[in-house]
Amino acid sequence: MKLLKIVTSASEEEVAQFYQCVGKNVKRLRKKLGISQLELALLIGHGSAAFLANSENCARGQHFNLEHLFKISKVMEVNMGEFFKPCKSTGASKEA
Repeated sequence: MKLLKIVTSASEEEVAQFYQCVGKNVKRLRKKLGISQLELALLIGHGSAAFLANSENCARGQHFNLEHLFKISKVMEVNMGEFFKPCKSTGASKEA
């Protein structure tokens, strides 16, 4: 029988790294499909590319929530699990 580890708290740094990784995965998949930030933003109901750019890069404290990821997965026709795959590096990226 496998014992589960009880996580009482995640550090702010761990949470920030998690959001950065999710943003990188959205960006990677979006670019792979050839979809612009503006196109994807409009397809999920946002009026500008700034929302998507900020969320992909965790700029200004902005990140994707579950509703965003659900809508993005529908548009991209990918399993939501793709957004949670481990990243090689969780540091900030200069990619656009």
